[in-house]
Amino acid sequence: MNLPNRLSILRICLVPLIITLFLLDSVIPYSRLYATLVFILAAITDFFDGYIARKYNLITNLGKFLDSIADKILVSSSLILILLAAPTDYGFNIILAVAIIIILVRDLIVNNIRMLAASKNYIMAADIFGKAKTALQTIAIPMFMCARDLGGLFDFNYIYLYIGGFALFLISLVLTIFSGIHYFVKGRAVIRD
Repeated sequence: MNLPNRLSILRICLVPLIITLFLLDSVIPYSRLYATLVFILAAITDFFDGYIARKYNLITNLGKFLDSIADKILVSSSLILILLAAPTDYGFNIILAVAIIIILVRDLIVNNIRMLAASKNYIMAADIFGKAKTALQTIAIPMFMCARDLGGLFDFNYIYLYIGGFALFLISLVLTIFSGIHYFVKGRAVIRD
């Protein structure tokens, strides 16, 4: 197994640690900040597995599959965590819940289209909308995850950090919808064959 694939597997293995740290916030001071740091480490492995695979020509179908699955596990579990901790002020939790449902449903549909395409020996690589969506989510999720702990640590109203993450998240939602439409249109031709 090559290094990029090992990095994808490492990303999957870091998810239980992120979940555990995030949920232990009432037991371990600043545990959500620690969970955020582990999330950032996992996100960095996502960058490096792709970079190394391209630079050293280590791209494999297994790697494409592992990378996609690792991303979905990391992001989906983190989205659920931030929903559990979302402040109820200003309806954030309701809007966030709807956005997360849209993102998770889109990811499920796109993954099914990609798997069906792969079964016909057609690999559907991530499009520009999907890559931009992932980049924005990778910035927004840590903002949500650590907002309360950073607010307590540095004595500021964490809602401002939350609002910034929320704005990025809404932009990523629009990109999620565009990307989902693009995959559906692109995948229709493959599915018909």
